[in-house]
Amino acid sequence: MDNRKKKEKLSPEIRLNRYIAGSGLCSRRGADEYIAKGLITVNGKIIKELGTKISPDDDVRYRGKKLQPEKKRYLLINKPAGYVTSMKDPHAERTVSDLVRNACPERVYPVGRLDKETTGVLLMTNDGDLTKKLTHPRYERKKIYHAYLDRPVSKSDLFRLVEGINVDGSVIPVDSVEFADPEDRKQVGIELHSGQNRIVRRLFESLGYRVNKLDRVYFAGLTKKNLPRGKWRFLTQKEITMLKRGIF
Repeated sequence: MDNRKKKEKLSPEIRLNRYIAGSGLCSRRGADEYIAKGLITVNGKIIKELGTKISPDDDVRYRGKKLQPEKKRYLLINKPAGYVTSMKDPHAERTVSDLVRNACPERVYPVGRLDKETTGVLLMTNDGDLTKKLTHPRYERKKIYHAYLDRPVSKSDLFRLVEGINVDGSVIPVDSVEFADPEDRKQVGIELHSGQNRIVRRLFESLGYRVNKLDRVYFAGLTKKNLPRGKWRFLTQKEITMLKRGIF
């Protein structure tokens, strides 16, 4: 194999907008806008054609400034109540980005959603490929919640949850459910794969219960063990590898 072919094998072509977004400059949609306006050069040549593919070794610049692939960051937060996971909510007093503001120079985003009052495991990253893998419905990543209800839950309702509950026209089964505390039947541990918004609260509401408190204790192999509420930490390399390979 000659050097040119070897280089091609090691550096597969990628879309220009993906490279630009990966540098942290903007989103892929924003990158397409910059390309269309002629603000991007590749190896000194202005590129205006959308869908252009480049080598990761090419010299890509925006208004003359060279763009470099952004370092991938992976942060785990033990989310407190009162914080929204939306990055652009003008009505929110506090967002999860406030918790990691000084964690790294790169801007990281929540993987999936937790509603404002739900606490627990939340992953934040700038790795778009991993985010898609962990949030796309066909991958069905396991989640475990600790729910605190307004009244004791009957065993018959636990069986109904396992069999599947109709929520807005879709039957949602849970993988397993049990009492989290044998002395307190208001506390339930529930494991499921559905990624629907507020699904745990909606499941219990359909059975006539109100969720007073909800804590996510497990997401895609990650837990909040030894991580105080409101604090964050970087994932270990072992955890990152686990997520990328899906071995959990």
